[in-house]
Amino acid sequence: MFTGIVEELGRFVCASPSRAATRLEFAATTVVGGVAVGDSIAVNGCCLTVVEHGPRSFAVEAVEETLSRTNLGSLREGDPVNLERSLALGDRLGGHLVLGHVDGVGVVTDSAPHFGLEIPGGLARFCVEKGSITVDGCSLTLVEVRERWVRIEIIPHTSAVTTLGQRRPGESVNLETDVVARYVERLVRSGVPSPYRAPEMRST
Repeated sequence: MFTGIVEELGRFVCASPSRAATRLEFAATTVVGGVAVGDSIAVNGCCLTVVEHGPRSFAVEAVEETLSRTNLGSLREGDPVNLERSLALGDRLGGHLVLGHVDGVGVVTDSAPHFGLEIPGGLARFCVEKGSITVDGCSLTLVEVRERWVRIEIIPHTSAVTTLGQRRPGESVNLETDVVARYVERLVRSGVPSPYRAPEMRST
């Protein structure tokens, strides 16, 4: 579980493919503090397991499913990445609840500060104005929602400390919609009766 508050802008070092998984290495300093093998770090919003770490780097493993359904498979040496360690109980929840499970990949249509995104079909129903969305691991507020397009206003601080200030039209970003919206839709579509009843209105 994460909050969508990026802790550090790291750098992609290299990829080492194997039959079982691809090893991805990243340069970082902040997120490796106190980390242990088996811990989770979100890389561009994708929850990955640390398999090795040092004072200035860490490595994870990603299967083909992860690489094909996120923008991690298109990383090139030196590319910046948004990094966040998993949330500890008692930490401040500065953004919103983020699982690190990418729903789809969007395409940038307008650069920051008026950040526009073309989103995959089917995700718009989980997006509402003033609601939350995670873009490359950043917790952001939606200001405009259309059928397959959304707009987000990016403040200068976010542009400076995350990848979003560097994103240009045509580039891909990882998207995670609000988990609460997904569960609500699941319950409504299933037709399961609610155990909670509205209080009866009595006339006086």
